[in-house]
Amino acid sequence: MPPPRLLQSEWMDRDDLDPGLHRQALRGLARLNSVSLGAGMLWKALRAELSTEGPNTLLDVATGSGDLPLGLACRARQNRLPLAVTAIDRAPLALAEAEMAARGLGIGVSGEQSIRWVNSDALDDRNGLPAGPFDFVTCSLFLHHLTEEQAVRLLAAMAARTRRLLLVNDLDRGYWGAFVVGLASRCLTRSPVVWFDGPASMGAAFTRPEARELAGQAGLHGARVSWRWPCRWLLEYRPR
Repeated sequence: MPPPRLLQSEWMDRDDLDPGLHRQALRGLARLNSVSLGAGMLWKALRAELSTEGPNTLLDVATGSGDLPLGLACRARQNRLPLAVTAIDRAPLALAEAEMAARGLGIGVSGEQSIRWVNSDALDDRNGLPAGPFDFVTCSLFLHHLTEEQAVRLLAAMAARTRRLLLVNDLDRGYWGAFVVGLASRCLTRSPVVWFDGPASMGAAFTRPEARELAGQAGLHGARVSWRWPCRWLLEYRPR
């Protein structure tokens, strides 16, 4: 049995977080995503779905440093596949860092592989998520920040904007995951924000059975939730 879920405020959720600490944390989290093969996990699920004709529109919700949509755009470029991403986040600093990283990789707001960065709060029921619809919607490591009610509402909203495939991935709460995240947070970054937020995120994460229950409550009938290395799950949903 996993430990009980404990939802608590994380440093990254604070509006008054020091910009230097924020940037350091974004880099640390991107490093953790890289080691846990976050972009590769999403790409494996998306690759067979992408059309060579395009436009292959994708909405990335709560993008943070943008490392995952950037990873997808780079893979699309390597495979000569069009991909037009809209990436949203509530933190202007995170979006500025993401846009700078995109410029360094030669990925702009137009072209065969593009990313448009939008400052928006995914939980704002009126103005949060773009209307869409999008061919694909992705959301990574965000659900654990939410209450069950918020998670159900967001899943339903993302599904309503998905034409072909919705992908949601997050931590899988458990003792093994707590050990892995605690160790990785200390070994892979010097960020005190990540040192606290990493274990806090695992403690607040939903288990796979809980994620299936949330998907059912959100009306995502037929959604599949499967384990992913090292301590994550991936929800895949195709609208009927």
